[in-house]
Amino acid sequence: MLVYLLTAGCAVAVVFIASRLIKRSRHATEDSAADGPTNGHAGSMLSALFLLAFAIAIVVPWTAADAARLNTYAESQAIVEAYWAAGRLPAPAGPRAQAELADYTRFVHDREWPRMRRQGRLDDEGWTRLDRLRREVIAVQAKDDDPKDARTAVLDHLSEISGARHQRAMDAKSTPPPALLFITVLTGLVVIALPFLSGARPRGMAMVPLVLMAALLGLGVWLCFDIAHVFSGALAVDPDAFGSTLAELRRIAAEG
Repeated sequence: MLVYLLTAGCAVAVVFIASRLIKRSRHATEDSAADGPTNGHAGSMLSALFLLAFAIAIVVPWTAADAARLNTYAESQAIVEAYWAAGRLPAPAGPRAQAELADYTRFVHDREWPRMRRQGRLDDEGWTRLDRLRREVIAVQAKDDDPKDARTAVLDHLSEISGARHQRAMDAKSTPPPALLFITVLTGLVVIALPFLSGARPRGMAMVPLVLMAALLGLGVWLCFDIAHVFSGALAVDPDAFGSTLAELRRIAAEG
C-alpha cells in the first residue's frame, strides 16, 4: 500500500511542477471552463481508468468461477471412476470403499458446500474421510493380479480426488486483489462527481443522464463485490456436479 501511495504522490507532484512551468510560458492560456481541455482530458482518462479496473474486476472472478466449475466436474468424475474400480476389490473392502465414496459425495453436497459459501473454506472432515479411505484401500490384501490392479486404480483415482479437492480449497479462498476493488470504487466515485468538481452545475433535464449513469455505475461496482467469491454471489458455483454423481452412484449400485 505504501508503494501505491508514493506512486500517486509522485504523479501529483509532476502535475504541480508541470503547471508551474507552463504558467511561466508566454503561450499558455488560462483554462477554467467546465468544458475546457483540462476537464475534458481528465474526464476521459478517469473514465478509461474506471473501465479498465471495472473490466478486470469482472473478468478475473468470471474466469475463476469457470475454472472452479470445471474442477468440480473433474472431482466428481474421479469419484465415479473410483467407485467403479472399488467394485473390483475383494469383499468386504470393495463394498465398504464404495459406500464411503458415496458418503463422501453426499457430505460434500449437503454439508461442505454451504460452509464454503458462508466461510470460504473447506471442512476438515472431508480430508479425514479421504485419508481414512486411502489407508483402508492400501491395507487391502491382494494376491492376484486383478485385485492388485483394482487397488492401484482406486488409489490413483483417490489421488485425483484429493488433487481436485486441493484446487477447490484454493478456489474457495481466491478473491480479486483488494487494491483492485478499491481503485474501482474510487474511480467510480470520481467519475460520478467529476461534473461538479469541474465547476459544472447541472440543472433540470441535465440531471437525468447523470443520475442514470450514477445508478448503473453503482450497480456495476456492487456486482464486482458480489462475484468476488467463487462459491457465493451471482456467479456462485453450485454443487450440481456432486448431485449428478450421487445419482450416477445410485444407478451403478442398482445395476449391480
